[in-house]
Amino acid sequence: MSTLTKPRRTGTHDRELAVRPGRAPGRLGNRIFAGISTGAGVAILVILAAVAAFLLWRSWPALIASQADYDTVNIMRGRSLAGYVAPLLFGTVLSSVIALLIAVPLSIGIALFISHYAPRRLAQGLGYLVDLLAAVPSIIFGLWGIQFLQPVLHPLFDWLTNNLGWIPLFADYQAPARNIMTGGIVLAVMILPIITATIREVFLQTPRLHEEASLALGATRWEMIRQAVLPFGRSGIISAAMLGLGRALGETMAILMVISPGFMINFYLLQPGQHQSIAANIASQFPEASGLGVDVLIASGLMLFVLTFGVNMAARAVIARRAEFSGAN
Repeated sequence: MSTLTKPRRTGTHDRELAVRPGRAPGRLGNRIFAGISTGAGVAILVILAAVAAFLLWRSWPALIASQADYDTVNIMRGRSLAGYVAPLLFGTVLSSVIALLIAVPLSIGIALFISHYAPRRLAQGLGYLVDLLAAVPSIIFGLWGIQFLQPVLHPLFDWLTNNLGWIPLFADYQAPARNIMTGGIVLAVMILPIITATIREVFLQTPRLHEEASLALGATRWEMIRQAVLPFGRSGIISAAMLGLGRALGETMAILMVISPGFMINFYLLQPGQHQSIAANIASQFPEASGLGVDVLIASGLMLFVLTFGVNMAARAVIARRAEFSGAN
């Protein structure tokens, strides 16, 4: 005869272990964590508003000053406020764009090599090296640009002027290479670590099933990257580029040391004494400025603040539009 096993009845002790009466665990911790998180978010908005209010308050005398008042300021050299800030704004954007054009393709290539091509030990070592590069002070990059990069770039710039000088971008090079192109290359090296690290982490988050499905359909590794990895990381690439752009826009010491300053609006990339950035100009002129001159420099800082804020807002808009087409969704 077969013996039927009776189901085990749950005893009182088991029920007490399963359900314990009392307050829900972690409720106080949740409230504390929510309060800290909310306070941190509010603090960021308050700090941002305070910085904007300070810049507007201190630059207001320069914004409402007359041309006669500007003529008394030595650093203005007879220019209006718009005539003073516009070349600085142009030089800031130009050097940052050059840096992005160089750094973003290199960062994508390095990130792909670390995440999908390099052996694990080599990838870890290279990743640490890239992260350590971000800890190098900007003044070290400036010294590197003056002592090493400028002599190295001199033959290249000289060849470009002699052979492609009919293009305004490469016309009239003069040694030493203290021009906006050298500054852009130094900035590209400086923003390379942060862009590479961000893109690398985004590529590593690509769903494994997407990659395996592409390979199962007969795709090569490059085709798999083009079909699965790059579409998934498109918004991350844009975010990383905007992080690098924010670093490049506000860079001071490296640009101050590498570029021969000027107040021109043109695209002569190899000519010295043509361009200058807002941050570098503030650093060089602030120690000797006084009165309205200080207000003018702070007004130029306000323009840099508005530029950076506008770039970030534009990046958010681009990411929001791209998000629905990315593999993340």
